[in-house]
Amino acid sequence: MTQIRSEIQKALNNIRPFLQADNGDIELVDITEDGIVKVRLLGACETCPLSVMTLRAGVERAIMNEVPSIKRIEAIN
Repeated sequence: MTQIRSEIQKALNNIRPFLQADNGDIELVDITEDGIVKVRLLGACETCPLSVMTLRAGVERAIMNEVPSIKRIEAIN
């Protein structure tokens, strides 16, 4: 699980500058045994009306490209 966490952090670090450019950020909260990654959107991303799009088109794509065993990304805020 440590290797998967590291790969997910790497994917998040790759997209983090784009989120931070809009005064937002993201935090890895949990990885479940069944392949669900839970993240927390921070800053401007918390209330942004496009956060669902960011989560699916940006975050989910970045993580799943890095770690194909991940099944889904969920935001918990």
